[in-house]
Amino acid sequence: MLSLYGTSAIFLFALPLAIGLFYYVAPLQIGARGTALPRLGQVGMALWVAGATALYATFLFTPSEAGVNPLPPLSEVAFLSNNGVDAWATATGLATLGFVLLSINLLATLRVMRAPGMAWRRVPVFAWAATVSSWLMIVVGSVLLAALTMLMIDRNYDGIFFADGSGGAPLLWQHLSWIFYTGAYMLILIFAFGAIAEIASTFARKPLFNRNVVMGSLAAIAVIGTLAWMQNMLTAPIGVGWMYFAMLMSLALIVPFGLVLFNLIATLAGGTLRMRAPLLFAMGAIFAIGIGLAAELCHSLVAAAWQLKNTTDATAATHFALIGGSVFGGFAALHYWFPKMTGRTMGESLARISFWTILVGLLLGFVPLFFAGAGEGQVVDAYKYFDDTGVTGYNVVASIGVLILFVGILLTILNAIFSRENGPEAGHDPWGGDTLEWFTLSPPDPHNFDVLPDVRSPRPLRDIREAIGHRTRRSKDAAARESQPVA
Repeated sequence: MLSLYGTSAIFLFALPLAIGLFYYVAPLQIGARGTALPRLGQVGMALWVAGATALYATFLFTPSEAGVNPLPPLSEVAFLSNNGVDAWATATGLATLGFVLLSINLLATLRVMRAPGMAWRRVPVFAWAATVSSWLMIVVGSVLLAALTMLMIDRNYDGIFFADGSGGAPLLWQHLSWIFYTGAYMLILIFAFGAIAEIASTFARKPLFNRNVVMGSLAAIAVIGTLAWMQNMLTAPIGVGWMYFAMLMSLALIVPFGLVLFNLIATLAGGTLRMRAPLLFAMGAIFAIGIGLAAELCHSLVAAAWQLKNTTDATAATHFALIGGSVFGGFAALHYWFPKMTGRTMGESLARISFWTILVGLLLGFVPLFFAGAGEGQVVDAYKYFDDTGVTGYNVVASIGVLILFVGILLTILNAIFSRENGPEAGHDPWGGDTLEWFTLSPPDPHNFDVLPDVRSPRPLRDIREAIGHRTRRSKDAAARESQPVA
């Protein structure tokens, strides 16, 4: 069950939500009438569905018992001779291959199908985040596919890739798997930042503060963040030089993360905010990601990592950042673009209830784990804790908080299901957005656009509104002059 929880959270919720919204929204934002490689996209979707089905089908025979990251030698045949690990590797491999194919199609679309005049400097921030994330998934997804292939060869064909003492190295799996998981972590945060940037600009009624800096920082997060994969291995038997390289890369992330968060907050601080559900979730994402990244910063220091890694303090830090990105950021994007997908808005009252429920659940569920890990030294991956360790109260509160968090997530899902047919009609542009997806119908026709404007700035709809307003004023002035009597 625990193996399935972690795998489902990454492969069946966070990544599909991010890549799915990228896949739907980004082509509309660049004025594309479809995707560049539609059949490749269909194959990718089919592979992901097959992987998800195979993962849950393991309950019919032997589920994996090696966790979300099946480390050798535990995952070798000598310790787990059943086919649970093979089923896990097959399911995650199919899902990952689907993500890679979808990313290739999305990247090709963003590269060759942009509207007239839409140079890279005019691409919306969310579409730029999709471009960066597509490159990232192609790279780290390929690494995971290679690692899974090596694991299957070791288990079924007497391979020695991860066999200690036979020319292989169990530590190799950690390197390869953490490259993927760290890249996926960065992808989720890049997705959240891209969505928040669009939402902040729209609901603050002003351009994104330092737009080019934000876009450059997103690319830097992808590169530097992936190079920091060994930050997760500071307690593993790696060389001292590699430890300090990992620490340096992790500390270097302070700059792009700080720039993005600063510019998002500056955009919101300088505008007249309309407090609707998308903005609430976006602000919740900034709050949760900020706490998570600040806590992760402590784990980047070698001395602190030896004390805090493999404790619930690290678990809390990771979950704050991931829930901030995938749940708050993902739900902010869902509420924002739901009218474009369905022609209806999600229920505002239920959205606010779900937001506060998720926020309370997050705080109750993971703040106690900071105290249990940093204060009491509670380790992870232990099935039993003794009463005299002082962590029982923390764990009880955390368990209640996680249940509340789950209820909040379920409320948002139910809100989306109900609003798809019964939500208030939204019109083509309910938020007053400035990017091209709001130029077409809601939901769009199969070909997306009948006509496309000539893009002259990152905010083409604002340009159109200003041109219409200027023309209207000129017409009124001309009519007023004609109505005046001739002297």
